[in-house]
Amino acid sequence: MRNINLTLSQTAMEEAQRRLVKVAILMVVLIQYGVAQQQVPLNSSIERSALIGLRSSLGLRGKDWPIKADPCLKWNGVRCRNGSVVEINVSGLRRTRLGRVNRSFAVDSLANLPLLQSFNASGFSLPGPIPDWFGLRLNALRVLDLRFCTVLGPIPSSLGNLSTLNYLYLSDNSLTGVVSPALGQLSELLVLDLSQNTLTGSMPSGFESLGKLTRLDLSSNFLSGSIPAGLGNLSSLQYLNLANNSLSSSIPGPLGGLSQLEDLDLSMNSLSGSLPVELGGLRSLRRMDIGNNVLEGPLPDGLLMNLSLNVNAPAAVFNLSNNQLYGALNLSSLRKFRAADLSGNYFQGKVLDAGQANATLDRNCLQMITDQRSSEDCRRYYAEKGLDFDNFGAPEPDSKTNKKLIYIMVGLFGGIGFVVLLVFVIVLILRTCDKGTANQGGTADVGPVPEGDSPSLPKDPVYMTGLGESFTYEQMLQFTGDFSEANLIKHGHSGDLFRGFLVGGIPVVVKRVDLCSFKKESFMIELEFFSKVSHTRLVPVLGHCLEHESEKLLVYKDMPYGDLANSLHRIIRSEDDNFQSLDWITRLKIATGAAEALAYLHHECNPPLIHRDVQASSILLDDKFEVRLGSLSEVHAQDGDSHQNALTRFLRKPQISEQGPSGSSSATCAYDIYCFGKVLLELVTGKLGISKSDDVTTKECLEQILPYISTCDKELVTKIVDPSLIVDEDLFEEVWAMAIVARSCLNPKPSRRPPMKYILKALENPLKVVREESSSSARLRTMSSRRSWSSAFFGSWRHSSSEGAAIPGHTGINGLRQSGRVNSHGSGGQEFSTSHKRLSNEIFPEPVEIQDLESQDEH
Repeated sequence: MRNINLTLSQTAMEEAQRRLVKVAILMVVLIQYGVAQQQVPLNSSIERSALIGLRSSLGLRGKDWPIKADPCLKWNGVRCRNGSVVEINVSGLRRTRLGRVNRSFAVDSLANLPLLQSFNASGFSLPGPIPDWFGLRLNALRVLDLRFCTVLGPIPSSLGNLSTLNYLYLSDNSLTGVVSPALGQLSELLVLDLSQNTLTGSMPSGFESLGKLTRLDLSSNFLSGSIPAGLGNLSSLQYLNLANNSLSSSIPGPLGGLSQLEDLDLSMNSLSGSLPVELGGLRSLRRMDIGNNVLEGPLPDGLLMNLSLNVNAPAAVFNLSNNQLYGALNLSSLRKFRAADLSGNYFQGKVLDAGQANATLDRNCLQMITDQRSSEDCRRYYAEKGLDFDNFGAPEPDSKTNKKLIYIMVGLFGGIGFVVLLVFVIVLILRTCDKGTANQGGTADVGPVPEGDSPSLPKDPVYMTGLGESFTYEQMLQFTGDFSEANLIKHGHSGDLFRGFLVGGIPVVVKRVDLCSFKKESFMIELEFFSKVSHTRLVPVLGHCLEHESEKLLVYKDMPYGDLANSLHRIIRSEDDNFQSLDWITRLKIATGAAEALAYLHHECNPPLIHRDVQASSILLDDKFEVRLGSLSEVHAQDGDSHQNALTRFLRKPQISEQGPSGSSSATCAYDIYCFGKVLLELVTGKLGISKSDDVTTKECLEQILPYISTCDKELVTKIVDPSLIVDEDLFEEVWAMAIVARSCLNPKPSRRPPMKYILKALENPLKVVREESSSSARLRTMSSRRSWSSAFFGSWRHSSSEGAAIPGHTGINGLRQSGRVNSHGSGGQEFSTSHKRLSNEIFPEPVEIQDLESQDEH
């Protein structure tokens, strides 16, 4: 019996061995077949010619695409099937030196690859618009990846003809115009990513036809209007990101029908109304961010209960911060969230332990918790809504206590008022006595009394502080040769400028203001300005003459090199009258000096003062090319500032109504910053007139220049740099840095432009703009609104918001992903309010270098 069992075992083993041999042979055959399929050479001469043409137009190196080798076998990134090209991936490939100089969207050869299914050029610079023929000739295309390619222009509607397209990545470019409704025809589309561009208009309603779509990302554009309710029909959608736009109206309830949705981000918009309870139907949700909007009303109990009860896929992150939600807060419904941020609202009630709910609740109206709003703020808000406020649990003071407090305050302030009045009367009597004594002695010298002065012009000698010496009109005639035409410099917009010489031959510039021809308010603004403000970067005033009723005169220090407009390319007196351009060191010096002057006006004056006429002709240069800012007759106090001193009231007269770029008021810091950005472009490109005006020609010039300024492609800026500049590698990086700063200053949204004090620090340390100094500076995009604006400049200018850069967000408080954006509804105020918006996606954690600089400044 034992022998029989042994024989059966040996037979079974032999059978198993034979089967293993057969399986091994079959695997070898399959592997050889697959290798043979992959190694089939290219069998089409047309496709080979197309690839050779693409190699030439893109300027690819022979190391990656050797011209003598078979493309299907040896070319990196080229994949073939059955001898035909089906995939091209140039991402990560490098260009030749000639290719780097002549970059463009030159891929016409792709039209001769009829079976091409995938084209990936992510991170490969292709400056230019997407050609229309993409949607007409690439009929087999399934994947189109053009992320970080410096693509510009509109999205061609012909892309809607790509009926087999599954993946469309166009993020982090400079695409403009509206989102083409034709994209709604891509019935096979799985992923659509148009984030980090400058797209405008509303969201197309046709997107509701994309039934297979799993990922939709339109974040960080300038989209407006409402969210289409039809998005609730995208039953396969797993990721929806519409953050960092200007979307308004309410959140559509049908979004709650997206049962597969795992990530919903509607933050940093202007969404209003109440939270729809239907969002509780998002049973697969893992992250919901609707922070930084203007939502109102109580928090629906059904919403939190439904989201938190889904134990299989709990919404791990829940953000409703910086809205205007109010009412009682039920913390028990938040305990199953991994992190919840409800800060910056108006919730009220008693909170015993917020830590147990993993919730951030600061800046609310809650009891038993620190860092809350003031009782006055909460009481006023609830009163405006017609609701009852619990007063942080404290009893409301009764009417008798209120009356008693009123009597005490009336008595206190009445006594103070009496003392002040008594002191004023005594001072008035003493001054009257002093004047009588002076008149009797005949020793007071108040100077000549101007005849016929306008009643509104100053007569107090104290007012003349800062206006230099007082000259007679006869002296002014002597200084200027009777205002002869030979001494006329130019006819300015606030007066005529003449050359002159004081006694002793000191050269000066005299401005003659004819009040019959020029605005009297402009002259008064300048007079008031110089009497109150003094700084080494402002043009020095040496004297004045206010004798004539209709003609006023100011005397300035002469600037030997005139203004920047005349000095950038000045004529050298020789036989040929050759031009000599300023070298780069001098240009950077001028930019830094002008930024220093504007930073003084914006950040050190109280209230902040706006220049309103920043251009090359306003930047004056002394004999050492030191900047003295002129053209100060349009100075205006910052709009919306709360200060009310005499200078504020005078500089905020109603005659000022001009509008800046993008419709923003010209009486804001952001307007000055926009104009300063154009001056920086003049210094980089050498093209005069960019900063002169905002006419159509200037705007067209900006549209041609800005696409060549990229934070991730240094060589691209060579196409716009002034050809007369001779710079080495380090100096060229400074040129690149200034171009990046200029582009940030020219952001279409005023609230996204950096403050002038940080522009100054960037220009003082330009290499830090383009060289990342620490690992923390590499974590770009998605930073908290609590971060400082200063961090936008050092180690973080790469992937700025003007170009967009999709960098994974870092984790904030309680593990909550944070995103940054400035309130786009402001006008670039001094404090850059974040009432319901976060700072722009140019904001990053503040580097140590900035902190060190600021600490040094304080000492």
